[in-house]
Amino acid sequence: MTLIAIILATLAAGIGSVWLAALLMRLGLGGRSDSVGPQHLLSLAAGALLATAFMHLLPEAFESQAGAHDLFATLLIGVVFFFLLDKAELWHHGHEHSHAAPAEQGHGAHDHAEHAHGHGHHHHGAPRAGGWAVLTGDSVHCFGDGILIASAFMADIRLGMIAAVSVLAHEVPHHMGDLVVLRQTSPNRRMALVKVSLAGAVTALGGIVGYFLVGQLQDLLPYFLAVASSSFIYVALADLIPQLQKRLSARETVAQIAWLIAGMVIVTLVSGAAHAH
Repeated sequence: MTLIAIILATLAAGIGSVWLAALLMRLGLGGRSDSVGPQHLLSLAAGALLATAFMHLLPEAFESQAGAHDLFATLLIGVVFFFLLDKAELWHHGHEHSHAAPAEQGHGAHDHAEHAHGHGHHHHGAPRAGGWAVLTGDSVHCFGDGILIASAFMADIRLGMIAAVSVLAHEVPHHMGDLVVLRQTSPNRRMALVKVSLAGAVTALGGIVGYFLVGQLQDLLPYFLAVASSSFIYVALADLIPQLQKRLSARETVAQIAWLIAGMVIVTLVSGAAHAH
């Protein structure tokens, strides 16, 4: 039963986020930088990730028999690990694609969304021929997301649902960037959607692997949850929120904060609904 729930949740988070991204772009929320759509999505995703990490995953980890010192150490190591992973990827792309960076400025959804992702697979200045590099990085990341969601499900079905919603929320702005990149490499929009959807489907594969991996290492579950928390915290604080730190009008700032709070509220509502079941 848990495995079926993991598969359904990972498919919803992986593929659902791609289709939602495509829908929002069709509705005009992925336009140039003067469009408020991507900013709203980034705020929503940041709120969802922070609420999931601090209000659900970490409390669950600390309710176990694991020592607080060890869990905090795991959290710290996780944040530093994702930072180093990010650095390695930035260094790699900086050397490989530095000549392409200026040409990529001004693609609104891409500029907003390509950074909306931690776990070290940004595609800064991805060239027009870089579609497969984007998809490869996307697939690896989605696999990791699947393992994180499975870890949460193994602790509590309710936690799993919350984690899946958070992953979906922060994948949407990222997939908008992926779709922009792939549409530059191919004129066929439908094919771009199919390719990104297949990468998103790898989330389910990660979920299945995570189910058996975490099942074998049940005693380490609190540490898996701490690593998942460090992942969510890093993405929110290092990637999403810096993009929101811009000089805005009072009205835009209020909207930003409202969407941030909305992300937290959604996670809380999902938690309440799951708990009721």
